[in-house]
Amino acid sequence: MGKMLGGEEEKDPDAAKKEEERQEALRQQEEERKAKHARMEAEREKVRQTIRDKYGLKKKEEKEAEEKAAMEQACEGSLTRPKKAIPRGCGDDEEDEESILDTVLKYLPGPLQDMLKK
Repeated sequence: MGKMLGGEEEKDPDAAKKEEERQEALRQQEEERKAKHARMEAEREKVRQTIRDKYGLKKKEEKEAEEKAAMEQACEGSLTRPKKAIPRGCGDDEEDEESILDTVLKYLPGPLQDMLKK
């Protein structure tokens, strides 16, 4: 009844020892779980590698490393970063503007074409 009213609890003399054993059991279970997980992951990786070997695939990390090396090799002699291709129509070419105007004029009726050409 003392416990329910907020009084002092009855202390078990072996409580500390029991708690220590419980903590040790939890640690041991966690270690076993991690070891089991590591074994399963190693088995999965072995299966993945056999599939990669069979079909000539590469690991994702290897692909990324090769792509990065290729980009660095392409930029090796350059002092600046690689230039990006300019999309068509984004430059300052007068020819593009004229061809666009000609295209628009084609779709206009005859009298309007004559007015705009003058």
